[in-house]
Amino acid sequence: MSPVAPAAGGVPAPHAGARPTVLVLRALGLGDLLAGVPALRGVRRAFPGHELVLAAPAGLGAAVRATGTVDTHFPTADNGRQVPSLSHWPGAPPEIAIDLHGNGTPSHDALAALAPGRLLSYARPEPGHPSPPRWRADEHERQRWCRFLEAYGIPADPDDIRIAPPSRPSPAPGAVVLHPGADSVARRWPADRYAAVAAAIRETGRRVVVTGGPGEEDVCATVAATAGLPRQDTFAGTLEFDQLSALIAGAALLISGDTGPAHLAFAHGTASVTLFGPVAPRLWGPPARRRHLTLWHPGPPGDPHAAEPDALLLKLDTGHVVRGALTALRRGGPTGEVTAYV
Repeated sequence: MSPVAPAAGGVPAPHAGARPTVLVLRALGLGDLLAGVPALRGVRRAFPGHELVLAAPAGLGAAVRATGTVDTHFPTADNGRQVPSLSHWPGAPPEIAIDLHGNGTPSHDALAALAPGRLLSYARPEPGHPSPPRWRADEHERQRWCRFLEAYGIPADPDDIRIAPPSRPSPAPGAVVLHPGADSVARRWPADRYAAVAAAIRETGRRVVVTGGPGEEDVCATVAATAGLPRQDTFAGTLEFDQLSALIAGAALLISGDTGPAHLAFAHGTASVTLFGPVAPRLWGPPARRRHLTLWHPGPPGDPHAAEPDALLLKLDTGHVVRGALTALRRGGPTGEVTAYV
């Protein structure tokens, strides 16, 4: 296999060598990557002599490295949830290709175009398989992919989500971290409510900091200004992945919507309060018996990619979130699995 350019974050590209290759496609977002860690660990254990390559967006290079699950990051375009082109794959076909991207034919076909020796996917199970995996829309994301692998004789534990914290120190050790942003407007709780939660927690003597990714500077500034937070406690669009990871790993509590940083808290075992709306926590929430609390108003599922905040998310008021956060802080982290407010 001829080399390709190094991936983002310094992860080496595939090299020509003696080891056969397993190529896994999961070219989605940060939360999707972290939810895929149990499946990736299962693949790693099943093929210890292979080079395990993950096709994932170039911008996730540091996060891919932090999972400790693969040998090589094969960078793809940062194009949202669309199936990326894999035409820049170098050299010989992979011995095994595994589609952890979705259940549609486009991701299967992108891998099939590389002519792998075997191709495992939901869309087109291997011919002659006695019990091929079937997609279940009502299944938790981690369980879905572990069950898929198990159908092909690859054991995987859906609760095996923990990753090591970075070696660098937190920029705000012991703080309560609020992350008001999300890729989709449907999963963004209003900024004024986050500000009210921040102010209430700050009155208890706790340090509160606000984080946000690129493009979320305005919402973070609004939350901080309304809550009366000092400028140095706003980290909006300024943190690289390793800095964000250190911040969340060293936090007393993370409060956020159902987005990437919430899954980072799950992965680090940091206490969290996560606000769900269009998608129920039983589909994307943390494992049971962890230090996490999920808040959700039961109702019919919404569109997680809608251009307006989800109606069920808006039914969560500041009182719900403040009570959950203060309870979590008093206990050193909640112990329940899901708390639903009707």
